[in-house]
Amino acid sequence: HAAALKHVPLVENNPRQGLYTNVLGSKNVADACRAHGVSAMVQISTDKAVNPTNVMGASKRIAEMYTQSLDLSRTNDYDCRFVTVRFGNVLGSTGSVVPLFQKQLVQGGPLTVTDERMTRFFMTIREAVELVLQASSLAWQANDLSGKICVLDMGEPVRILNLAEQMIRLAGFEPYHDIDIKITGLRPGEKLYEEVFHGEEKPMESEIKGILIAKPRSISHEEMEKYIARLLALPNDLALVKKMIKEIVPEFTSPNN
Repeated sequence: HAAALKHVPLVENNPRQGLYTNVLGSKNVADACRAHGVSAMVQISTDKAVNPTNVMGASKRIAEMYTQSLDLSRTNDYDCRFVTVRFGNVLGSTGSVVPLFQKQLVQGGPLTVTDERMTRFFMTIREAVELVLQASSLAWQANDLSGKICVLDMGEPVRILNLAEQMIRLAGFEPYHDIDIKITGLRPGEKLYEEVFHGEEKPMESEIKGILIAKPRSISHEEMEKYIARLLALPNDLALVKKMIKEIVPEFTSPNN
């Protein structure tokens, strides 16, 4: 299940709709899986759910917490298993920075980078697909996976400015001479650096090479039901939404506000 309004400024400007899609959408699918005897559900999350600084990332963290609570509340080995996978940026996917840079190159530039210090984790479409399939397999292979999260070992983060410069060179041009790069500034809710694990989450190796496992803090299923009901009853008021999110996700911050 990949329900996500993943555009950070869009969700920041429409917080209630972001919560309906990312939280309620995930809850609806998870509840249906449990009700109809599905074997396993893979919740596709994002590195933006770690120490979130925007409503989009926080909404995905809440979706993680809900499916985690369902997995921890299983009463027997035949109940639906719920496992979450966290992605970095998928190269070539819709909304990815690479197609954007390619489009800007065709137009003669400039390539737009929000901040020269910004870094991101990247993975290929093949790696993303393999991670989902492997996670669904791990749900049944691993005995100690209950309530845990799978993360692909994506290595070191990539500096976006370096990526832009390299793409210009690969196209046969010289950065800043033939094709310029424009620094546009951080958008509302954006982070300079992404993380794949929260400070409290101690990653450990899984049975599959390249997949790490983390155990985030958990909340009971009953508590999550109450939190989500209160959250979705809020008006489309960013300040109220953020206050409620902070109650559910204490590590949530809004540095750009």
